[in-house]
Amino acid sequence: MVKGKLESIKDKIESLNSEDSEKVKDLIKKQELSDKEIQELSEKISQGEIKEVIQELNVDGKKETLIPLEDYLKCAVHLGTKVITPHMRKFVYKRRADGIAVINTTLIDEKLRETIKFLLNYQPEQIYLLCKREAGWIPSKKFQETTGIEVFTKKYTPGVTTNLELEDFFEKELTIICDPWLDRNALRDTIRLKKPVISFCDTNNFITGITQIIPCNNKSQKSIGCILYILAREYCKAKKIPFKEKLEDFTGPLETGN
Repeated sequence: MVKGKLESIKDKIESLNSEDSEKVKDLIKKQELSDKEIQELSEKISQGEIKEVIQELNVDGKKETLIPLEDYLKCAVHLGTKVITPHMRKFVYKRRADGIAVINTTLIDEKLRETIKFLLNYQPEQIYLLCKREAGWIPSKKFQETTGIEVFTKKYTPGVTTNLELEDFFEKELTIICDPWLDRNALRDTIRLKKPVISFCDTNNFITGITQIIPCNNKSQKSIGCILYILAREYCKAKKIPFKEKLEDFTGPLETGN
């Protein structure tokens, strides 16, 4: 009976439009895993799972990715949530036995390449990144250190980019956010300004108003760190900014089980 109800909730969530925000908020609370649980799962990626996903994706060995496919998987960038919104369904290729959506890693790489090309149109002083999720604070600060792009964590004052009367008002041309829901105030402000937004989007996110999306697990340090490492490395390379950091400087240790 309970299983039937949960399946019904999933079906409702996957059929909702982005306009039904209150219904979405209520249903997601009932169905999605907590951030802590996703973070724990991200730390338990095994070599067996990595091999299984690579085989399932049937990746062309000649196709070059921004980092080795195995590193993407070690960082758990492919782990979604139990909720799949209509906007994110096209990036998911299966559900695990526990109901968690699995994002197609080759599509993550493709969207990252698109985003990097877009990002290169802007200088560091024209960009800011917001990450309210604590799991992303360490890699976000590393991103700031390497690129010179201003980063905000913990708190974002609504209207800080739109209200000239605010003491901490500032202007930027491009916003990067790590979660459209947690960082929604920055998203709303940027949309009001009719300026572009780059966002990391998990399977439970809606993408209305976002210019460039990067489908990925946006719940764990390893995954957020992996995405920020790639963006920082490619941005610095193109802008001729020195970059000596390694992936683990952003993600922390990448140990896997058997």
